[in-house]
Parts: sequence; C-alpha cells; structure tokens
Amino acid sequence: MSATIHELRPDKPSLQPLMLLVAPGLNSVNRVILDRMQSPVALIPELAGHLIAGGGKRLRPMLTLGCAAALDYAGDRHHKLAAAVEFIHTATLLHDDVVDGSDLRRGRATANTIWGNEASVLVGDFLFSRAFELMVEDGSLKVLKILSHASAVIAEGEVAQLTAQRVVETGEDRYLEIIQAKTAALFAAACQISAVVAERDQATEDALEAYGRNLGIAFQLVDDAIDYVSDAETMGKDSGDDFRDGKVTLPVILAYARGDEQARKFWQRAMSGRANGEAELLEGTERLVATGAIADTMARARLYGSRAIDSIARLPATAAKSALVETVEFAIQRAY
Repeated sequence: MSATIHELRPDKPSLQPLMLLVAPGLNSVNRVILDRMQSPVALIPELAGHLIAGGGKRLRPMLTLGCAAALDYAGDRHHKLAAAVEFIHTATLLHDDVVDGSDLRRGRATANTIWGNEASVLVGDFLFSRAFELMVEDGSLKVLKILSHASAVIAEGEVAQLTAQRVVETGEDRYLEIIQAKTAALFAAACQISAVVAERDQATEDALEAYGRNLGIAFQLVDDAIDYVSDAETMGKDSGDDFRDGKVTLPVILAYARGDEQARKFWQRAMSGRANGEAELLEGTERLVATGAIADTMARARLYGSRAIDSIARLPATAAKSALVETVEFAIQRAY
C-alpha cells in the first residue's frame, strides 16, 4: 500500500460523474440483463424483474464500466461481464433477504415477502447460473477464475456472518474478514476484470482490485453506521434492522469492547434477541454515539476510502479516474 493517503473532499460528492461516464455502456448492460433474465417459467422473470427494477444504482456493474473507461478500453466485452456481476449481486440479495427474513429492500417489499422463500432462493440460483453462462461466453479463463472465486468467497462470507450472528464477542479483525468476503470481494472482482479485458499488466489489475476491495469495505462500514443513525427512506430498508436481526456489526463490536459490565450485559441481551425492541434500539443507538462507536466506524470507512483512491494513483488523470475518485467519496459521505 502506498504511504500517501488521499484527503476526501469537504463538499457533497455525487455519483453523477460515474453515471454520466458509463450511461451508454450501462444501456447495453441493461439490455443484456433484461434478455438473460427471461425464461419460459413465468415466475423467474417476474420475481427477478421485481428486484432488478427496484431502484438499485447498479453500482457494481458501473464500476466495471468506469474502470474500463479509466483504462481507455474501446471494446464491448465488459458489457456482458458487468451484467454477470449484477446477476451475482442480485442473486446474493435474494438469498440474503431469505436468511435475514427482511421485509424491505430499497423501500419495496422483498421478493421473499411476495413470492415466498422457496421461490426467492431458486430464482437466485437461476441468476447465478446466468452469470456463469455470461462468463463462459466471454471465453477468458482468467475472467472466469476471478468471478467464480469471488462468488465462492461471497458465499463463505455469508456463512461466516451467519455463524457470527448474535455472537457479541466477535472481534474487529474477524468482522473485517467477514465483510471483505461478503461485500468487498465482488467490488474487487468487478473492477479487476476491466484490466483483464483491456489486456493490462498485473500491476494495473492489482491496482483496480485494491480500489474495489477498499471501496467495498468502506461501503459496508458506512452501511453499518447508518443502520443506526439514518431512516428507511435514505437506506432503502428499515432503520435498526441489524440490531433487530442480532447482526454484530462494527459499531456494536466497538461499543461492546469499550463498555462496562452493565453495557456488555445490555449488548448480550440485545444481540441475543431477548431485548431488541424500539426502546432498546434507542438505548443502543445512544450507547453507540456515547462511546464514539459510530464516529469511529465512519473514521475507518474514510480510511478505507482513502486507500481505495490511493490505489489508483498510478492511473492517468482523466475524467474517468476523477469519476472513480468521486464515487468513493460519495459512498462514504452518503451517510450525511
């Protein structure tokens, strides 16, 4: 890692530069997505379309397109691969909502709430399969290796998170391992494959992989923080979902480590599900703020964001690179 650390901008960053940069390519990606989610089994496009059309920003495929633009790649192989990335992401969301018992996703009813858990799991499997079809069609074994490995790592991360659920003694290092797997792995792969299709050297691949990985960690840490200090309209899910589900995220880990015996007993009861109502959520949020757990989670997010930006310092100074930088700043400062 470079010794220099990028200073995040003080003003309000936007995702707009990246969206404008990749708009033509994203239209092609969306056409692939719409085409490949079709099936003679009517429930499949109906359920998949509910989630895919549900207002997501398509951040991961946009990163694939944006990184390709930063490398001045002029081909179109990355369009199908960006669609594969989105299918992997969507499949994990379908499975996550079943595991979590979630009712809302981006402010809309989750697929499992409407069609049931069985249908959601099976359509998630269908989308994973479509993703692998697209990878194989690309013909690059290296791309296939990167994305298939990321898929396996994501699954490992989800299982690891499940085993850590309600275990309030989970350490910070262990938690960072979990989110590197369940969240950051796909960000990293989405960025790295752009260097492969652009036929760049290993150093460029490594730079984009590090950019995506650090952005993914920062993105998840911000999510952890705003679960306690934001609202459903901003987050696209109910505030306090992590608390009610007994998800031991970084703010809780920090507050538990810093708390006295009474505070630790509170977190043990809350995370076990014995006391996790609205009154306890309010008390928990107050404890997180008082111990500096929210502020320090955000500070760590900013550090990983700076590392992401520092990772692409070697890329030429272009509008595409500036868009990638601002995307990191947006991901972090969306909490405010």
